[in-house]
Parts: sequence; C-alpha cells; structure tokens
Amino acid sequence: MSTKITDQIQVRIDSKTKNEARRILEGLGLDISTAVKMMCKQIIFTKSLPYEIRDENGFTPKKSQELREAIIEAENSDKAFTSVGELMKDLES
Repeated sequence: MSTKITDQIQVRIDSKTKNEARRILEGLGLDISTAVKMMCKQIIFTKSLPYEIRDENGFTPKKSQELREAIIEAENSDKAFTSVGELMKDLES
C-alpha cells in the first residue's frame, strides 16, 4: 500500500481576485485548489508559465514595447496627413 504525501501551499490574495477567480473556475467545473495543481503541472511540463503575460490593454510585454517605439517614431516623424486618402497613398509608396 502506497501513501501519497502532499504539501500545502498558502497564498495571500485579495478577496475580490479570489472570488472572481473562484466564480470563473466553478463555471469551468474546477475549484481553486485543482486549478493551482493544474498550473503547477503545466509549469513542470513546459518549464515556463503556462500562459502569456499581458498588460491591462491585452498586450504582451514585447507588443507593448513595440507599440511604445512606434508611438515615439510617429511623434518624431515630420509626416502629416490631411486625409485618409493621403495617408493611404503614403503607405502604398
């Protein structure tokens, strides 16, 4: 007969986040404990986080940086357009 030894993980999290996550997970047929176990298994299998990190706008850090660079480039550009047609012409050239 084999005995499975388990460890306990304690996590501090604000009530709002916990309740929102619990509600969503219950809709998926999971509890928080099972979801955490699944995430830990995926970390082991993939040797990375099992999801992409995104900011509040939905961008990955790489895309967010690309957007910041594009904004800076646009602000430093001397191009200006008075119509969409003019912009489209410039894009085509």
